[in-house]
Amino acid sequence: MALAIETFKNADLAHGWRPGNNAGGATLFKALGHPLTAPKAHALIEDLAKAGPVAIYDPTNAIGNFHAYYDLSRLEVAGYYVQRVEDLSAAFLGHDAKPVSEIAASDAKAVLVLLFDADRVLAPMRHVLPAGARIATLDEMRLPDDMLTNRSNYLDPMNFATNFALMREADGIHTRVGSANYWSLHGAENPELWLCLFGEDGEELAEWREPLPAPGAPFAIDSAEVRHRFGLGDFTGSLFIHAIRIKGHDVVKYALDMYGEDGRALSCSHDANAWPADYYAGMPAGEEDESVTLFIQNSHPMPIPPRSIGLNIMGAQDVSWFEDEIAPFATCAISVDDLLPQARWPDQVEIVAGRYFVRPRYEVKRAQGQRRIAHANVERTDLKPNPALASLGKVMGKGYIMPLPVLPRDEFNSVMLPTPMATGQSELPIRAELIDASGALVASRYLGRIQRRDSVEIDVEGWIADEALKLPSGYGHVEFLYDFRDGGEGDGWLHALGRFEQKSSGHRAETIFGAHIYNTAVIYKDEPQSYTNKPPGLTTRLFLRLGSDGLDTICHLIYPASTPWHAKSSTLLILHDAEGKPIAEKPIEIACGGSRFWRLSEMFSKEEREAMGGAGYVIVRDTTCRLFGFHGLTNGAKSFCLDHMFGF
Repeated sequence: MALAIETFKNADLAHGWRPGNNAGGATLFKALGHPLTAPKAHALIEDLAKAGPVAIYDPTNAIGNFHAYYDLSRLEVAGYYVQRVEDLSAAFLGHDAKPVSEIAASDAKAVLVLLFDADRVLAPMRHVLPAGARIATLDEMRLPDDMLTNRSNYLDPMNFATNFALMREADGIHTRVGSANYWSLHGAENPELWLCLFGEDGEELAEWREPLPAPGAPFAIDSAEVRHRFGLGDFTGSLFIHAIRIKGHDVVKYALDMYGEDGRALSCSHDANAWPADYYAGMPAGEEDESVTLFIQNSHPMPIPPRSIGLNIMGAQDVSWFEDEIAPFATCAISVDDLLPQARWPDQVEIVAGRYFVRPRYEVKRAQGQRRIAHANVERTDLKPNPALASLGKVMGKGYIMPLPVLPRDEFNSVMLPTPMATGQSELPIRAELIDASGALVASRYLGRIQRRDSVEIDVEGWIADEALKLPSGYGHVEFLYDFRDGGEGDGWLHALGRFEQKSSGHRAETIFGAHIYNTAVIYKDEPQSYTNKPPGLTTRLFLRLGSDGLDTICHLIYPASTPWHAKSSTLLILHDAEGKPIAEKPIEIACGGSRFWRLSEMFSKEEREAMGGAGYVIVRDTTCRLFGFHGLTNGAKSFCLDHMFGF
């Protein structure tokens, strides 16, 4: 059964993202489930349990969120009271909702008011409450004021910019979380990170505050440094990240690198999406020589009950349930091979998550020893087929585009896999277009109406060989597009996974993303999407974290266009130093509909790279078009990693 909390509502973004860049994410569950809040909440319930009959006053329908974390059945409930007439049809623990105007008639010795900032609401109506009763509110669970951006509105999303990162410091594998202080670029003064590291069993290993560097300056949290700093042993667990006293952005974005085992564990991923979902998808099964492990990070201060997490092959009805309980804030490594022994690439695995955990990581280990980490994606439950998509091309050209890179063919093999990413998707009517870096169309292949239960692998090398094709630039990209020539249904939530293999080593990387409408002046719903304003989003600002310890950085930029746009991009690659200051710029042009693959070591001189001062990053900036990018690291011919980029 899914956890009865509200985490996310997919908002209509036609009028732009709300301030903070989070559209649809709930805050109440974050406020109730914060690691510092949980002990206070348990103490409050224990105290009220001794008070005698307790009336519950729920003016904002918060009862489900609170009860999911902190069992109210431990109280002697004297009644359930609401403020809105519309809520009078509700009930809780056998008590039908009554209007708050009747609460004084109860025999309650205490009243639990499920509200933060409660004084504003209660001040004019205290005479309505039972005389002499203890009045307890959620303000008894508040975080310290110095952790808040907006003290007058506790549930302001800016007060709860939180996220989880998978941290591994075990068996020679290390983790690095990297980002930049983008909050100070929006005017934040003295922002910090409040950090709490939980071990595999959910025990707290360390808690500390990390001052953020100068505005725009990069920072990193390395598991090896954390281990040394706090005198820890090996650990695999969750790092809870809370950015405090911030401005402009309530999403904690980061790049996540795994490294170690003499280069065989090199992987990169990114932030976990801080709103737990009902389902995740896009995790492929392994090949015969691969084992797959799914890492579940319990994102709440209560245990995940047995048989609450399950796996099934996409399109199948039989769910294999995980039988064990997972402790609060614990991290559990689940063998996908044990739960789904029949699953093999290109099968795709659907994860029944029940809103218990943030977007999960999975690790694939090959028999030769190489490891790679990637993440599943949120599978939406709110979408229905949109008949308007079939005629969208008359105005929007290609419409929704899902681009994936074809890495340089002399070094890499590129394989793609369209992936269902909504529970209502019974089919994907699509075609694939192979495009050279110059923007020239090389080939188009209609893939038909792919059924939910089917997994159709597109091996780029096999495609080129089968049709005797030429890719003049040696690299390019593939675009997945809706194609309704034989009918079918779509909803705009088109996703695909890319798997890439380094020929010299056999090391692999995987990344997954969803379609958008790109580079057109015409707006359809919330597309072309803007992450900072209302649509159309027609500019680019991407963050490229850089490698260290001898690792080179690679970047593959794609210029997709739903309708014809500027013939060439006007892209600036801006190298920043350890203090976040620009130290070098390189202008590049990308053909409309084309792409550009480049390496840091070739784009910027040795002198420019040394001027970074040991740390830095690149901002990919373009004010004329929206680019989509992929970043990675290379360890010579031994290993590499790749994932899609993000901006802030």
